Formats: sequence, C-alpha cells, structure tokens
Amino acid sequence: MDFDALLAQAQAAPVDGWDFSWLAGRATEQRPSWGYARLMAQRMARSRVALDVQTGGGEVLATAPRLAPLTVATEGWPPNLARAARLLGPRGVAVLAHGEDRFPFRDSVFDLVVSRHPVRTQWPEIARVLAPGGTYLSQEVGPASVFELVEFFLGPQPEHVRDGRHSRWTRRGAHDAGLEVLDLRTERLRTEFHDIGAVVFFLRKVIWMVPDFTVDGYRDTLRRLHDRIQADGPFLAHTTRTLVEARKPAG
Repeated sequence: MDFDALLAQAQAAPVDGWDFSWLAGRATEQRPSWGYARLMAQRMARSRVALDVQTGGGEVLATAPRLAPLTVATEGWPPNLARAARLLGPRGVAVLAHGEDRFPFRDSVFDLVVSRHPVRTQWPEIARVLAPGGTYLSQEVGPASVFELVEFFLGPQPEHVRDGRHSRWTRRGAHDAGLEVLDLRTERLRTEFHDIGAVVFFLRKVIWMVPDFTVDGYRDTLRRLHDRIQADGPFLAHTTRTLVEARKPAG
C-alpha cells in the first residue's frame, strides 16, 4: 500500500475508546512482566466497593471475571464515556463523567481504587476516597515513553519533560498524600511501528504524544518517516510502564 493510501486508511480508523486492535500486524508492543489486568482482577475479586479512575472505554475493567459488588468507573472524554457505559453498564457498573477536579464521592468509601494509564494521578483525592486499609493499584505511563517517535516529530525534548513521569515522582506523590507504597517498578519495553499508518493511528489516539498532530500539518515529516520504514524496516521505540500499589494506613 502506498503512502497516501496508508494515511487515508489510518485517518478513517475510529479512535474512541482504548482499543488498539486496529494495530494488529502493523505495530507491536512488548508487555510488562507483571500483567496489570490480572493483578487488577485479583484485587477486584476480593473487594466490596471499587473505583476505576479514567477507565477509557472500560475495556480493561471489563476483563475482570468478577467485579466488586459495588463498582464505579469515571471517565472524562465523552466518546470514551459513552463506550464505557455501553460496555460496563450491563455488568452493573455505574460510569460517571469526571475530569480532573475533586472526585464526586464522600471520604473513605472505596476499599480499592484502580487506574490504567491515568493522564495525571490525583493522589490527594485517591487518598481521600480510600477507606482505611484500602489500596490503590495503577499502571502508569513511565518516563520518556515512545520518545524516539515523539522526538522524530518534535525534536529533542528538555530533560524535565523526559523525566516528568519518573517513578520517584510517583513515590513522592503517594507519600505526600499519606499512602504507603507497597510496590513500585518500571520496565522499558520494545515497541515497533511497521508502517506509517500505524504511526498516524497511534498519534491520533494518544493525543498527548504530539499534541498538535494532524496529518496535513506533519505531512513532510510523515513522508520522511515512511521512506525510512520502507528502507530500513520497522521504526523502533521504547515504551515505559510503571506499576504502583499503595495502601492507606488502617489506623
């Protein structure tokens, strides 16, 4: 498929929700060793009242075979919100519209709070809504994730941007909110983009990577990357992921 056809195909692909199945055969991403969905499901099965923050389209929460008897999910982007409501509603999950302000819940109500790839972790609010002895489990995007691709489009990034999601800030945020960190680890994972359509789809979906990305605005850069992939093979980048589990003291 030629350059223009690949661009057109990727631009036509829907990007609501957090489903990356369109990339099958076009991009690969190594997965973290810990298996977030499995860990989340184990904790969900033992919980009574649980909250999934920034659920996206609800795809990850929906993989849990057993949910807490009372499970609530929040999401701030309207297309994802509608998708999550359709997916999770039949399982009895209340899906609420919520951005990054104060959580619409009373203090100390959840024994489990989970979140996969939060845009920003609201540590004070997480600590507030957790019940004493409750836990927070999250897989975060780590430092300088996929920055080989980001810097191809935007040029070298300053150190404070590359370092902005380092696990030391995760530890500090949890500690400052009064939570005890039980587990904190980061892995750097191989990611490959096999054609320019995969790159376009990824940048349309993960909009904070190249915030002003449009195909027209970056057409020359896309052409250079397309030619590079054609000549040298898949474009190699590295995803970083951080797992954090923290507990609110019981006393």
